[in-house]
Amino acid sequence: MIAGKSMARAGLVAFALLLFQTGVAWSDPDAWSRQGWSTDFSKTAIDYDEIMSGGPPKDGIPSIDDPAFITVASVNDLADNEPVIGLEIGGDARAYPLRILMWHEIANDTVGGVPVTVTYCPLCNAALVFDRRVAGQADTFGTTGKLRHSDLVMYDRRTESWWQQFTGEAIAGEMTGTKLKRIPSRLESWKNFKTRFPDGKVLVPGNPGLRNYGFNPYEGYDSLSQPFLFSGELPQDINPMERVVVVRGARPIALSMLKIREEGPLTRLGMTFAWEKGQASALDSSRIANGRDVGNITVRQDGEDVPHDVTFAFVAHAFLPDVTIEKSKNQ
Repeated sequence: MIAGKSMARAGLVAFALLLFQTGVAWSDPDAWSRQGWSTDFSKTAIDYDEIMSGGPPKDGIPSIDDPAFITVASVNDLADNEPVIGLEIGGDARAYPLRILMWHEIANDTVGGVPVTVTYCPLCNAALVFDRRVAGQADTFGTTGKLRHSDLVMYDRRTESWWQQFTGEAIAGEMTGTKLKRIPSRLESWKNFKTRFPDGKVLVPGNPGLRNYGFNPYEGYDSLSQPFLFSGELPQDINPMERVVVVRGARPIALSMLKIREEGPLTRLGMTFAWEKGQASALDSSRIANGRDVGNITVRQDGEDVPHDVTFAFVAHAFLPDVTIEKSKNQ
């Protein structure tokens, strides 16, 4: 296993070097327009030099636009520790396994009557759910094939504006500056979801043979000493690949700090941050179910889930450079 992970890390590094050496035009709006983008690149909230190619072209990582589900009771291929994005709106509970989103990154769905886009960026371990109504109209989202700070850049299919997954904000095009509404969700183990919602639904592949579902193409990624396809400044006082919990308006909290608390959950700004074992890392072993235990996180306030993200320290630092990550004194 160790040798396999070493080879996987070497493969990731080699791929990154190949992309840089091929001279791909990843920060040239004129080139993007010639590729067929109808985005209004004259409108932007960022420096285009921050955009990097992830390798695949537009929609090269295909979003799920017609999701199919089965009942919790019908599932027979998910291990109890496998990670899923758990979402419940108005009594409609659905699980989106990372074994599927790893290969698609975006699922456009309607849950409890609310149009949503369920997203997962493997390079940032960012699992976020948004209301996909833009300017009062339900839209669908796809993948641009581009990254910014190693994070997925999405696009809407109505205006082809580009959106930053981590912030939910349009960063280029007609909708620049618009923000999507975050919807509370949990990145949790399959066991936790089915215990909470035994009558829930579970996303299944429309074509089970399309991808190698259940396997992780980024084997060993979250054990690297530094992130893949990232050229920004790394945090200096914490391992850049340390998982942290990010909530808008609060300091990011290192996951390891929550794991070692003998006194139980942590309270910050009226929110309760709790950790429990039982969830496998989707980015560790080649088979997701064999990933090391990184545990489950909940963030709640007044008995309700709070929108949050369990991402890497380098991501929190890239998007919140002036905010110090809270960590244990021993780190």
